[in-house]
Amino acid sequence: MEVKNLEVHFTSQSNIVKAVNNISFSINRGETVGIVGESGSGKSVTALSIMQLLPNRVSQIVGGQIIYHSNQRKAQDLLKLSNHQILEFRGSEIAMIFQEPMSSLNPVLTCGEQIVEAILLHDEISLSNAEHLTLNLFKKVQLPDPKRVFHAYPHELSGGQKQRVMIAMAMSCKPSLLIADEPTTALDVTVQKRILDLMLQLKNKINASIIFITHDLDVVAEIADKVLVMYKGEIVESGTVEDIFKNPKHPYTKGLLACKPPLKNRLKRLPVIDDFMEVVLENGKATLKEKSTDFKQVIVKNRISTEEYNKRQKFLQSQTPILKVKNLSTWFPSKKNWYGKTTEYVKAVNEVSFKVFKGETLGLVGESGCGKTTLGRTILRLIEANSGSVEFEGKSIFELNEKELKTMRKDIQIIFQDPYSSLNPRKTIGEAILEPMIVHNILENNEQRKQRVYELLETVALEKKHYNRYPHEFSGGQRQRVSIARALATNPKFIVCDESVSALDVSVQATILNLLLSLREKYRLTYIFISHDLSVVKLMSDRVIVMKDGKIEEQGYAEQIYHQPKSNYTKELINSIPKGLVK
Repeated sequence: MEVKNLEVHFTSQSNIVKAVNNISFSINRGETVGIVGESGSGKSVTALSIMQLLPNRVSQIVGGQIIYHSNQRKAQDLLKLSNHQILEFRGSEIAMIFQEPMSSLNPVLTCGEQIVEAILLHDEISLSNAEHLTLNLFKKVQLPDPKRVFHAYPHELSGGQKQRVMIAMAMSCKPSLLIADEPTTALDVTVQKRILDLMLQLKNKINASIIFITHDLDVVAEIADKVLVMYKGEIVESGTVEDIFKNPKHPYTKGLLACKPPLKNRLKRLPVIDDFMEVVLENGKATLKEKSTDFKQVIVKNRISTEEYNKRQKFLQSQTPILKVKNLSTWFPSKKNWYGKTTEYVKAVNEVSFKVFKGETLGLVGESGCGKTTLGRTILRLIEANSGSVEFEGKSIFELNEKELKTMRKDIQIIFQDPYSSLNPRKTIGEAILEPMIVHNILENNEQRKQRVYELLETVALEKKHYNRYPHEFSGGQRQRVSIARALATNPKFIVCDESVSALDVSVQATILNLLLSLREKYRLTYIFISHDLSVVKLMSDRVIVMKDGKIEEQGYAEQIYHQPKSNYTKELINSIPKGLVK
């Protein structure tokens, strides 16, 4: 494929945004091209342009060509094809794995039906063969109990499991070009490793090409042949993996490489893009200017010594626990008999007990489906438990009536994993952040609350002008920042962060993690931090709980878990972390 001088504009009420600004690149047969850059840099818009899936109402491809060289037909400019003609390419020759599986899957069809539908659309095979092929695909993408997943609806699966269904769908017709838009964002490291291996097997088996869009630079280093770095709709640097990672030339690339949480050092603050460059106005035009920042000096300056770490842990352990969880179990019915009586259960959380101390961050890690999210939601009574108890500041959450629970929710907030489904599409993001303040009577009037919303938007690296925009007008990473701002709106004491930075690119992730760390120190906030990214968990957490099959596999101090794991399962998680080329 050759992309030549592609330019895409988005129109809003006030102005025109150049989402993609005159970019050109090519991808050879059997090659993997990684596209990296901040949220909103134009990565996904480029991918959607290739598939001709941009919303016509607000977007327009104003120039360029996308020449596709097929084995089966002559080279064609995809941008000149009609809506009917492009259908011949989608799925069968060019397939895409979308960033947000919940909004990409049909909620009224089972997962199996959706894959079968895609196969029957492009291949002339029987229904039974399509169903058999679907079950085999579910096995290949490491879905537990493929038969159950086949008959399950999207809402019945975890975020990581839904993403694997999307990957199975994209691979179902063995495309020549696979566009993967953040395909492993919602996956834990072990499944991520298997999925990357699977994609490479497909690539090698049928000589397929891959455009791999991600914010995880270490993943790009392991899978890509060449890398494109995008910033504000433009390609600012390109080259081989070796060139980009070992000898970056552009300050933006240097900043991206520095933002990844290090595995060896524990930091008070992560480096961010602004440490390496700034945007300055010269003759009325914004230009990038490099700062003379030394990466090693930033690390040394912010490194937490062993003495500081031990002192903090000793202080936290001396505090009264803010949260006590005892023998907590949450089961879901999986099978019923003819009379509607449940005969089998999925033990999502099974006899789990732990404490969280005031001002502490407790990390929860484990494979997708291990019970992390269910545990977090059960604690908040968003899911009712089967048995056990949860105490917050000495009060039993399970014994509170509706009015008492509403009052307590002001102090306990959650940042959900999927920002799109957790935001009301009919409300502007300003209204979404304002709403909890109205519910809990925070501040005296709506004008004061609106000013507070402006402050929160700036806190999470958004702008005041975004107040009146709707969720669909933002990228995935930007929507997650809105969710974080909404959680902070009630000035909570305790926050469950459920994969709260998994949808963010590394630069914004670093900003948000620094924000969460500074807020923890400023307000003595307490977190349960759920993530599949062990480098992020290690940075954020004082103690870590490793979960497997609904139970606690191992727990201890973060440094101890990472450097001296006892369980084979924990060792597998750590060994699966992509190391990339940056040490």
